Amino acid sequence: MAQGATNNVVLTGFMGTGKTTVGRILAERLGFDFVDTDEVIESRAGPIPEIFERMGEPGFRELERSVARGLAGRTGLVIATGGRMMLDPECAARLEPSAHVVCLNATAETTLERIGDTAQRPLLNVADAPSRVRELLAERAEGYGRFISVDTDGCTPDEVADAVMARLGL
Repeated sequence: MAQGATNNVVLTGFMGTGKTTVGRILAERLGFDFVDTDEVIESRAGPIPEIFERMGEPGFRELERSVARGLAGRTGLVIATGGRMMLDPECAARLEPSAHVVCLNATAETTLERIGDTAQRPLLNVADAPSRVRELLAERAEGYGRFISVDTDGCTPDEVADAVMARLGL
C-alpha cells in the first residue's frame, strides 16, 4: 500500500483501544493523511460531552454520519473513528468501499485503565462504569467481529501498528 496504493485504513473499536495514537503512527508510516473523526466533530460542534448534553446521542450520531459523508470517496487516509461509528450502517457504507477496516480490541479492564476519568466519556458517565463497559463491549461484539481484529492488551502503540500492518500485508 505504501508504494502508491491509496486505499484508506479505518481504525474502529471501543474507546480506549488506541485508535488515535495508532492511527497517527500508521499515517506517518504509510505517508497518508490522518483524520480522527471525533476531532473533526469537536472542531465543528464543540467538546463531545457538551454535544451529548445539547443534542443527545442521536445528534452526535448524525454528526458522525456527516463526517463519513465528507470522507467518502477520499483516499490516502488513515481514519480513527469514534467507537460506534463503523457500526452505523450509513457510516460503514460511506467508508468501507475505499478502506481496509481494522478493529482494535482491548479487555474491559485495559479499557478502563486507559480511559481514566470515565465522567468525561458520555456513555460511561454512570454509577457503575466497569459494568457499562462490559455491557457495551458485549452489545458491539458482533458488529466489531466483522472487521479484521487486532488485540491491543499489553502492547505498545508501535507494536499495535506493526500488527495492523502485518494483518493488512503492508
